[in-house]
Amino acid sequence: MLLILLSYLGGALTILSPCILPVLPFVFARTGQPFVRSGLPLLLGMALTFALVATLAAVGGGWVVQANQYGRWAALVLMAFFGLTLMLPHLADRLTKPLVALGDKLSNKAADGDSSGASSSFLLGVATGLLWAPCAGPVLGLVLTGAALNGASVGTTLLLLAYAAGAATSLALALLVGGKVFSAMKRSLGAGEWVRRGLGAAMLAGVAAIATGLDTGLLTKVSTVATAGVEQKLIDTLAPRGGQTEAPAGGAMMRSAAAAGDEAAGGAMMSRTAMAGITNGAGGPAMMARRAVAAAADALPVEGKLPSLNGAVEWLNSAPLTAEQLKGKVVLVDFWTYSCINCLRSLPYTKAWADKYRDQGLVVIGVHAPEFAFERNVNNVRKAVKDQGITFPVAIDNDYAIWRAFGNQYWPAHYFIDAKGQIRHHHFGEGDYAQSEQVIQQLLEEAGRKNVTNTVVSAEDAQGIQQQSDIGQVGSPETYLGYERAENFASPEKQAANAARQYTAPAKPALNQWGLSGNWLSQAEQITLNQGSGSIVYRFHARDLHLVLGPTKDGKPVRFRVTIDGAAPGKNHGADVAADGSGKIDSQRLYQLVRQSGAVGDHTFSIEFLDPGVQAYAFTFG
Repeated sequence: MLLILLSYLGGALTILSPCILPVLPFVFARTGQPFVRSGLPLLLGMALTFALVATLAAVGGGWVVQANQYGRWAALVLMAFFGLTLMLPHLADRLTKPLVALGDKLSNKAADGDSSGASSSFLLGVATGLLWAPCAGPVLGLVLTGAALNGASVGTTLLLLAYAAGAATSLALALLVGGKVFSAMKRSLGAGEWVRRGLGAAMLAGVAAIATGLDTGLLTKVSTVATAGVEQKLIDTLAPRGGQTEAPAGGAMMRSAAAAGDEAAGGAMMSRTAMAGITNGAGGPAMMARRAVAAAADALPVEGKLPSLNGAVEWLNSAPLTAEQLKGKVVLVDFWTYSCINCLRSLPYTKAWADKYRDQGLVVIGVHAPEFAFERNVNNVRKAVKDQGITFPVAIDNDYAIWRAFGNQYWPAHYFIDAKGQIRHHHFGEGDYAQSEQVIQQLLEEAGRKNVTNTVVSAEDAQGIQQQSDIGQVGSPETYLGYERAENFASPEKQAANAARQYTAPAKPALNQWGLSGNWLSQAEQITLNQGSGSIVYRFHARDLHLVLGPTKDGKPVRFRVTIDGAAPGKNHGADVAADGSGKIDSQRLYQLVRQSGAVGDHTFSIEFLDPGVQAYAFTFG
């Protein structure tokens, strides 16, 4: 609603543009004429001309953005250009001068014709529209560039309609009051210019925020292992699954470490029990599986319709897919991001379902919605898709268009859509894999598929990062290191925001406390080793310890050495660490640094970076 109001006000302010002044006297000349024969044709001509110009701009801009990640940068450059034209009126005047001259000629022709005729008024409206569109360019640019970045939607249409309504309101006022408004507008041009310059500065600040990923921070709020279960219960209480008529309402974006929550803990247990009963044995277990699927039929209400899949900046492994194209197919939509450990642990099941049921009509779509700025890089995502062996379609949802369309809140999140395009089930976080697969089987049977298997897949043999969590042993929450969401920081020095500081590691950190040693720069979503060598320590309780890391800004690898309680990890080393604790950071991703082979207890983890420039984002556990 705020954006719609701002668009309306922006349209109303458009008439204050100096370059539109030449045509206004001819507009005011029609204030005494009948509205049907004069005012209405004028407004129609102006609206049609503006609609044509705005449509061409929006469609063209949308095509550029959809092309690839470079299109997004082109759109940001265009947005910055609009901001400069707002701040520098003379630049805007020079750019629009040719169209102003053309509009002035058309206006004179219209004025020389029948002053009361509908045709001359319509022609005058065309002239006004030609002038209005370029004169409004800097203000309208914000709306059109936003439309290009976010894709065609009802929201975009409402913004353009609000903008047009604002301009029409100011023009209608001019028609009613006539020359008095013209004189008043001349006197108000100075204030109008200051408003335009303020909007230009705001637009440039917005471009900087988007380019640096700061806008993502506004959407990615704190979520830890300990709160996931509570959050899920609140959602189910406020929006019961049985009574939903649309996708769950959107809210703060959360990396769902639901494996530690009540729902996921039970789900993981149920998954193991179901797999044991269904995969071992013959007739009896198979019949039991069929009964489970049949019983689940009454528990799958219609939760809403499959929303638009428009807005992705790029698609991997497929041409862009639409909701209309998917009618007749059973669809699984998987929201994930490639540095999310919970997403990576659910991938073996998602990939197995895609392969197992592809020939029976299942389409799996991965929607990659980034949490950290580096996850916006399409090349990074493309590499992760290849490394993880993902072959199903992946939509790069850098602007959260699909995320918002679903009203999603979690990574990972699975939405199950039937052949009619209706959302019938959803699951947030890890676990409940057997139940989820039974939902797929049921929806395939409802779609008329024959001989749908009644067994469920098992990912017990998954290796490395994708191995399932030992949930009963996880006693440490996901921990962010950037100052915006940092908790339990235990170094004697206070964590500085956007400043380099020398830190001292805590001598004896308590459980789930962490600290730094060396000279570090702390930023909103990450910390960066500023110079020399430095280390991070963490007192944890879990089988696995992971850390999201990146090399230097110019991509130079960073060497590191890991210790557990002061010694090399040995057989407790993770997939990205040698037994002697050595390793190298060569890309921006999640690194598995510890996997304990014996009893799990409280341990002090330390990672020493031997080269400066490393970027560290968040700890996760399993």
